[in-house]
Amino acid sequence: MSLSPRTLVEAAVRAAGEKRGDDILVLDISGLTVLSDYFVLVSGRSTTHVKAIADHIREKLGELGAKAPRLEGYREGLWILLDYRDVVVHVFTQSERDFYNLERLWGDAPVVRLPVTL
Repeated sequence: MSLSPRTLVEAAVRAAGEKRGDDILVLDISGLTVLSDYFVLVSGRSTTHVKAIADHIREKLGELGAKAPRLEGYREGLWILLDYRDVVVHVFTQSERDFYNLERLWGDAPVVRLPVTL
């Protein structure tokens, strides 16, 4: 069974929220690149918090049957990238997020509004 990108996004956002991730934002990049359909951006308050958020997202998406993502940046914990192909989750410390400013870089991407119940 293959999970839809929207299902992955919703589960990632829910998992990030469960770990109290800050400033969660979803960008629909499907019309801008062939890299992926969605970017999920979330900030943590420390490298330990960033790792905990990333671990929880991996666990929750794995429980749904998502294949293990390509993982980058885990050792440092400043910017962890979880690449699920159609959905790429970026978990940053706030300083890394501010520095790389993906929101500006992908400024043409529509922001996805998810239901409050997530």
